[in-house]
Amino acid sequence: MASRKTEFDGSAMPIAGLGKVDHREEAELKHAHTSFAERIHEAQQAMKARHRISIPRRLGFGFLLWFLFSLGLAVVSITIVSRIRTKVVFMEAAVNYTFEIQQARRFEKNYFLYQTNLTDALDHVHNASAILEAQHDSITAVVGQSGFDTMASHLNRYQELLFRLSNINPIRDAGGLASSGLSAIEAELREHGAEMVAVAENLVAQERASVNAMLLISQRIPIGFLAILILLFLYFARFISTQIIAPLNRMVGYSRRIAQGDFTPITPQKKYYDEFSELSVTMNQMMNQLAFRQELLVRAHKLKAVGTLTAGVAHELNNPINNIILTASMLREDFSELTQEECLELVGDLVGESERAQKIVRNLLDFARESEAELESHSVQDIVEETLRLASNQIKLAEVKVCVEIGENIPAIHGDRGQLQQVFLNLVLNALDAMPDGGQLNLKVMNSEDREFVAVTFEDTGIGIPKQHLRDIFDPFFTTKKAAKGTGLGLSVSLGIVQGHGGDIRVESEGGKGTVFTVLLPVAKVPAEMIGNPLN
Repeated sequence: MASRKTEFDGSAMPIAGLGKVDHREEAELKHAHTSFAERIHEAQQAMKARHRISIPRRLGFGFLLWFLFSLGLAVVSITIVSRIRTKVVFMEAAVNYTFEIQQARRFEKNYFLYQTNLTDALDHVHNASAILEAQHDSITAVVGQSGFDTMASHLNRYQELLFRLSNINPIRDAGGLASSGLSAIEAELREHGAEMVAVAENLVAQERASVNAMLLISQRIPIGFLAILILLFLYFARFISTQIIAPLNRMVGYSRRIAQGDFTPITPQKKYYDEFSELSVTMNQMMNQLAFRQELLVRAHKLKAVGTLTAGVAHELNNPINNIILTASMLREDFSELTQEECLELVGDLVGESERAQKIVRNLLDFARESEAELESHSVQDIVEETLRLASNQIKLAEVKVCVEIGENIPAIHGDRGQLQQVFLNLVLNALDAMPDGGQLNLKVMNSEDREFVAVTFEDTGIGIPKQHLRDIFDPFFTTKKAAKGTGLGLSVSLGIVQGHGGDIRVESEGGKGTVFTVLLPVAKVPAEMIGNPLN
């Protein structure tokens, strides 16, 4: 039997039926890759067929809309402030204008009562006229040219009446004519004066209401801007979440899936093509290349295994066949000179070498067999105890002490009883071979930490395994034993059986300090997965 290994190396697992790599299998590999490539191509076409909208373009468009909105808001604010300023200037002019008219009317009344202050009235009218001329643009901007003309006409007529009044001397022209003229002028002055004051006061009242409305709007603009800003932040957060974070999480999920060996093509998830779509296309191309190279590696590994197997078979069979040929040739040449005992001895050698060749072929068939496994629920403790009974004679002859420790609440396992017994027996015999001068073999049956597996440990106090042999001990036909004691297929067969049951074999060893083999077998609630191994 072969020696042991410190760690399980998946590359060392034997492949059942290595000698069957043929053109049919190559055709199946090519067909599988062609089918996968077609699915990748369909996914790529579906990705690229969508309308392309890049993330920078969408962000740029959003920021452009925000800029235009901010610009529009700024223009509205500036316009409102400008109009308020114009109205304030108009209101100041209107107030001053009203004041001058009111003063003129006051002196006008004094004139009619006391015949004084007419010159003061004319001065105030002149000041009102100057205000109209100076604030022509601001007043026109508010009331329009027609309104300004109306105000100017009233003022001019009022000023004209005051001039007429100044040309009448009520003392000199005392009489009916002067009295009637004064009455007519007084009535018209009152009419135009009242009209001017009413128009100015109405305009001031209207503009004051307009200014208040504009101020209210200007107060509401920041509130509206803040509300829109909050909505924009919410939209931007949603955009980041759905357009960047979510695709990134999908890419992470795809990467994990690819790392686990799942090369299912990535299909479109959005209605448009963006940078994440480009990344998906690249990942699909990567998966296509990975799948292709994986197939090449599998094929190369199988071819290498076939070469190793062929070389091992040729080497192992060459020695007994050569011995048979030499012995048979000697028997034929010296038959007449040999005694009966010598002839029987040579015939015994022929039989021994033939049995040795037969054993090699039988082990090879065990290694590559494809027999149906009888999977049932079994107690690991029963299989271990039965295995020790089968190896009891070898244990006594090897002067090895065996200690068995069974843990509590060990669940049943699911597998083939005969094949598992073959694995345990093989490990026990290997341990005995590793202790030629006697020693101790400790067998432990325990639950794994996650309680999904039953761990069967074979710990010996033997010679251990040299580091240079650790990588090769599960390879077919690798052995450190003499030719008469092993063929190098025992551990390969055992590993294939255990992996066929969904388990694993792990090894810890150090030269001169013994070896620990641990067989992990899934509990009965986790059925073994039959994936291309000697069990199926």
